[in-house]
Amino acid sequence: MRTTTHNSPHIRGRRSRIGSAAVGAAALVVAGLGTAAHASADTAATSHKVSAKAVAAQVAKAHVRYEKACDATPKKGYAACDALRVTGGTTAFMEKQAALKGVAPKTVEPKAAADSPTGYGPSDIQSAYGLADAASSNGSGETVAIVDAYDDPNAEADLATYRSQYGLPDCTSDNGCFQKVGQTGSTTSLPSADSGWAGEISLDLDMVSATCPNCNILLVEAKSASDANLGTAVNEAVKLGAKFVSNSYGGSESSSDTSYDSKYYNHPGVAITASAGDEAYGAEYPAASKYVTAVGGTALKTSSDSRGWTESVWKTSSTEGTGSGCSAYDAKPTWQTDTGCAKRMIADVSAVADPATGVSVYDTYGSDGTGWNTYGGTSASSPIIASVYALAGTPGSSDYPAQYPYGAAGTSALNDVTSGNNGTCSTSYFCTAGSGYDGPTGWGTPQGTSAFGAS
Repeated sequence: MRTTTHNSPHIRGRRSRIGSAAVGAAALVVAGLGTAAHASADTAATSHKVSAKAVAAQVAKAHVRYEKACDATPKKGYAACDALRVTGGTTAFMEKQAALKGVAPKTVEPKAAADSPTGYGPSDIQSAYGLADAASSNGSGETVAIVDAYDDPNAEADLATYRSQYGLPDCTSDNGCFQKVGQTGSTTSLPSADSGWAGEISLDLDMVSATCPNCNILLVEAKSASDANLGTAVNEAVKLGAKFVSNSYGGSESSSDTSYDSKYYNHPGVAITASAGDEAYGAEYPAASKYVTAVGGTALKTSSDSRGWTESVWKTSSTEGTGSGCSAYDAKPTWQTDTGCAKRMIADVSAVADPATGVSVYDTYGSDGTGWNTYGGTSASSPIIASVYALAGTPGSSDYPAQYPYGAAGTSALNDVTSGNNGTCSTSYFCTAGSGYDGPTGWGTPQGTSAFGAS
């Protein structure tokens, strides 16, 4: 069994480019923007009309550059976080707002943060996933736990700025809404601070706030990004009463994974979510655990259809996009019925993750570009889904909530994502979206909360 000093090949850094800007030549395509554009409540917009053709030409020129939020290459046996930060270019949100106002879009300067949001905010997320009514009335008394490595000393202050920007209720340690502890539950003995993981922490906290504004938030900081320490933090989150736990980290599978399943992730009655990964097609752990909800990633864009939004598989390049795949080690849970994979299949469900269509995050402890940033990666989708579970209510005490979306599979409770792929695979649905279940997006994205609650 791996420990903090074991040199297992299990969880490792995503690529050695971490810490330097990574250029993603991802042209943004916003469908239906113009006369039928979705009006965000997060940013004031005029009624100016812009033709879809003009917007399409404008958007086609937009590219984003982004880099890993965690700025150190982890050693073997250590986790990498699943966050990407836009460091230059124009995001889908910026294009949408510019089109609504009939002006040219602003550009994020390389390496620079903005003085106002440049990505999707709470009303966008709630609109896209049919959560506006639930977000306003549900979640009180529920606690969503975020498990990350190292300390973000500005976490509570940055969270306050994010929530103030969007008019969300205060969530502080003083009013009991927010709590930060180390992996043993101490509020005073915290791990060392890390500017790379601070961006990840801010992303996670802000996505809980955006999706479930009335939820309490518990941040559990592991003393390092190792399997054992992060797993210990998961156990501590459950011990402290959280019924919803998000994990935005992962890495290569290992034959030891089944032992980690039982030691850290087997918690009946608790909805545990895990990022599917950001390196495109391929299975990762702990998303491969049969006890968690594996969360894939999409590109989310406004649309002229009745939903107002459209989604496809997030893929920036052959090495960057949502993870998916058939586990080599973890057994298939009884509720998973696809026939091409004899073991655990990733993912179960999905949510926005493409940095080009990313979410706004406020972070002042990052290595550079502190302030408002646009983030993506399956680090965004995991806490969003954990928070949707919280909006749906406390899970059954003996349930594994990963099975809930399977009970609603193929219904209007989920948005079926049917286009895009995250790579090349011999079994098509492992890496290519289609009607019904597929690896990159699972059964789809939330449309309300009914697919995420006990029946």
